[in-house]
Amino acid sequence: MNLQHVFAQSDAIGKAVAILLLLMSIASWVVILWKAWLLRRAGGDVARSVAGFWQAPSLDEAASRVGGFDRGLLVLPLVQATQLPAGGTLAAAGDRAQQLTRALRDALHGVMRRLQFGQVLLATIGSTAPFVGLLGTVWGIYHALTSIAGSGQISIDKIAGPVGEALIMTAAGLAVAIPAVLAYNWFGRVIGHIEAELEGFARDLRELLAKP
Repeated sequence: MNLQHVFAQSDAIGKAVAILLLLMSIASWVVILWKAWLLRRAGGDVARSVAGFWQAPSLDEAASRVGGFDRGLLVLPLVQATQLPAGGTLAAAGDRAQQLTRALRDALHGVMRRLQFGQVLLATIGSTAPFVGLLGTVWGIYHALTSIAGSGQISIDKIAGPVGEALIMTAAGLAVAIPAVLAYNWFGRVIGHIEAELEGFARDLRELLAKP
């Protein structure tokens, strides 16, 4: 018994389920590998960028230093957001502290959207892949029992093989879902740490520049 044999014995629906699980697995692992590389680099870049900013003698020099460390553009957008718009617009309404709060909040949301990218896909695959595999199993069992009944030879030996092959789809669904769930939880924790560090930096930056 192997996956190639199971796929060859399946009908159109069974093959479609198998292909769907394969595509879900490929998409999941692409996101996992990409985000693992991105977040591993981001953690060090954020720490170095924040440290370089506070060690600079001026805001312009700080922005230049941050640009050299911040390869993922996670800290630099916050620094650039402190360049407030000119007067005459609603964006420039209110005092300096309010403008900074609004600008830094918008910049922080944009950075977090980049960090969160792919999380929804991992959550979706992790929650639906077992059910897709279960669908393949149920359909495979139905297809196998229908074929056996049509042959007129019903016995435990005749049933055990096809049913056992159909159960492989459930195992395949779990094999797709488990890495996605584990990666989603791990990435969520790492993103939470980076988000806390960025929020702290944005708050300190606002307090530094809020005074006219």
